[in-house]
Amino acid sequence: MAEIKKLTKKEKFAMIKEYIADNDMLMEFIDNEINLLTKKASSTSKNKNQVENENLKARILELLTNSKNQYTITEFQNAFEEFAVSKYTNQKLSALFTQLVNEKKVIKIVDKKKSYFMVENA
Repeated sequence: MAEIKKLTKKEKFAMIKEYIADNDMLMEFIDNEINLLTKKASSTSKNKNQVENENLKARILELLTNSKNQYTITEFQNAFEEFAVSKYTNQKLSALFTQLVNEKKVIKIVDKKKSYFMVENA
């Protein structure tokens, strides 16, 4: 059985344009919608904070992989000066660690209401 390719909105609007070539008002509407879809697609690049967070996550992953220990966030901040409390809050690092856990790059272990983070096979 052949796979059916799902059409995008842009492709569907292009198909509709073929059928309504004689209606200027609808053609204008469809052209506008296609332009809006194009703008939306081009604005999905990462902003400055997202790029910084990706770099921080890569560094956290590198440090965890090299250390082969498990850390709470506070222990991690104390162990690695570049992530000290004076530079990054617990909340920010917690969010980054949670993203790494969701991406399955880091393991979260909960022991007596304390969360520890480590890299699998470290």
